[in-house]
Amino acid sequence: MTDVKADPRDPRPLTGEPLALDLLNTRWAGTPVNDLLTGVEGYGIWLSSAGLGGRCEADEEGLAAIRQAREAILLAAQDAGEQGELSAAARDGLDAVLAHGRIRRTAGPGGAEDLAETDRPQWLAPWLAADDFLTLLGQGAQRVKQCAHEACILHFFDASQNGRRRWCRMAVCGNRAKAARHYGKARG
Repeated sequence: MTDVKADPRDPRPLTGEPLALDLLNTRWAGTPVNDLLTGVEGYGIWLSSAGLGGRCEADEEGLAAIRQAREAILLAAQDAGEQGELSAAARDGLDAVLAHGRIRRTAGPGGAEDLAETDRPQWLAPWLAADDFLTLLGQGAQRVKQCAHEACILHFFDASQNGRRRWCRMAVCGNRAKAARHYGKARG
């Protein structure tokens, strides 16, 4: 989880996951599905909550780029959860976002520094999110999970020691599942 504090305007039920999963969580359950990225204002709120407000501008071009990144990461997350490896389509989607940037290594006062550079400013946030997803995969594709509650579409990184976390938030989705099981047993 990141140490960034969510923007107080951020309506999402789960914030603070690693950047790539925080981007996926700009969609959450509802009828219809809630989506923070329906406009530039929502994109600005997400940038602020993700700690990128000072580095990235919320505009239409950036919104289109971040939506492209979200779709690529979603496909890759679904592949990682189902197959443990990425399909060609998922790799192509991530590579299309990653093609807009690179890491430039420089000598800083304390040693090596890595700087993300993108070909256009609107690609910085999408590139950082796609790069973060690859970092998460490197820590274990099986730890990138979607909440086990059937009505929840949120994603999280399972940092538990045994890797058996099932719920985005135990206090909400976990308790709902427990209550449903209890109600089912009580009804016989």
